[in-house]
Amino acid sequence: MHPVAHLAAHSAAHSVAMALPEGTMLFEAAGAFEVFGSDHSDLAAPWYSFTTCGPAGSRVGDWLRADTTHGLEAVAEARTVIVPAWRDVEQEPPQELLDALRTAHAAGARIASLCTGAFVLAAAGLLDGRRATTHWAHTARLAERYPRVRVDAEVLFTDEGSVLTSAGKAAGMDLCLHIVRTDHGATVANALARHLVTPPHRDGGQAQFIPAPVTHGRDHPLADLLPWVLARIDQPLTVEDMARQAGMSSRNLVRHFHAVTGTAPLRWLLSQRVREAQELLESSDDTVERIAARTGMGTSATLRRHFTRVTGLPPEAYRRTFGSR
Repeated sequence: MHPVAHLAAHSAAHSVAMALPEGTMLFEAAGAFEVFGSDHSDLAAPWYSFTTCGPAGSRVGDWLRADTTHGLEAVAEARTVIVPAWRDVEQEPPQELLDALRTAHAAGARIASLCTGAFVLAAAGLLDGRRATTHWAHTARLAERYPRVRVDAEVLFTDEGSVLTSAGKAAGMDLCLHIVRTDHGATVANALARHLVTPPHRDGGQAQFIPAPVTHGRDHPLADLLPWVLARIDQPLTVEDMARQAGMSSRNLVRHFHAVTGTAPLRWLLSQRVREAQELLESSDDTVERIAARTGMGTSATLRRHFTRVTGLPPEAYRRTFGSR
């Protein structure tokens, strides 16, 4: 027996059901199946008992058909329910699935969504008043459609006890390992992560993967100013400097910045400095001190403080993760 194998607290295996409505995204479903549906009883016995629930022959991804063992209503009988990524965030999930999720949650089941599966949980009302996340490209839409959900765009996953959500794609594996860690302890979760050749816990949140927005196009009042600012990103710039260049008052500049970029001038400038630092950390051998100077941060301490706050990782860790050299 594997050295970390041990008996679970209960003699019966913890039941996990994965919902597979028509058009479920393949990547997230496959990751959850590998964690909960494969036999890892050498790590902890009994391992999970796993069930796939969905219409017979439902499509998973663009070309696979699932050999589901139960209908969607069977998710209500599991202790943990996994909802993989939903195929279209603008499409309402099937009522049968929403009803089954509500029934399962009311019976005390733990419900976990992966990536855009959060839209399914939100449609069922299970995220009302709760903190939740999804893929960073869809967090704004989740908050807009479901204003009672406290959307956190920066984390890799959330755990609200009976309801859990993950950010996009690979973050689904982070959440699955978190569930294993909760159920069986860190030693088992770490051993499973080694088996899957994945980190047992990743530092930072999904903010490190979100590209900082740069406003494009020339049909707005700042069309000439923004390129001028970016060309001088290594220089100390003030709101007054920008207003003077734009030929407007500081008050008007702030108003136009909010209208065009959704944020204040100096906050936008800081995001562009961090974005430039990300690119330099990825592509150059410059020291942190040199990058601080090239991005207008001044000192390495200032760069580290702002970079870590925005991305969730210090510059050195970001370079180890994303550097091309």
